[in-house]
Amino acid sequence: MSLVETVRLRLGTTWRLLLKELSAFGIVGVAAFAIDILIFQLLYAHVGLGAVTAKTLATLVSMTVAYFAHRYWSFSHRARTGLRREYLLFVVVNGATLLLNVGAVAFVRYSLGQESALVLQVANILSIAVGTVIRYLSYRRWVFPAHQPHVEPVAAEALGGPPTSAPSRTA
Repeated sequence: MSLVETVRLRLGTTWRLLLKELSAFGIVGVAAFAIDILIFQLLYAHVGLGAVTAKTLATLVSMTVAYFAHRYWSFSHRARTGLRREYLLFVVVNGATLLLNVGAVAFVRYSLGQESALVLQVANILSIAVGTVIRYLSYRRWVFPAHQPHVEPVAAEALGGPPTSAPSRTA
């Protein structure tokens, strides 16, 4: 196979995987978003829990659902680096975005003195949007990293590098 064909095949595969990853991430995100919104609304407006407590519980439930969906669907084609490692990083990333979400709701509720469920829900939705971007980039980079690329020795030489089967030596 020529270098051009190899590059074309690689780019086509990369775009297909990215499209699969983004669409699955989006579907999981919509499901987690719906779970978060519904639980927050139920706990705050109907059960009578405080806004921050309701937001924390809603996020914890939606985060757990999202972890398993991402691990086994959205990022299933990526390297497996161990359940403990992945889950710990997933919790750290989601903990940071949870603090962002809770901070936004708390700021609107307590600093701005807003008690309206609608106003708090808007703050909740905006903080979820920002958190979503942070989570996607973090999952790709740290939680579910890409496999190390395998470059054929002939392709490496064609790209101007040393063959990967033999270490380069300098005099």
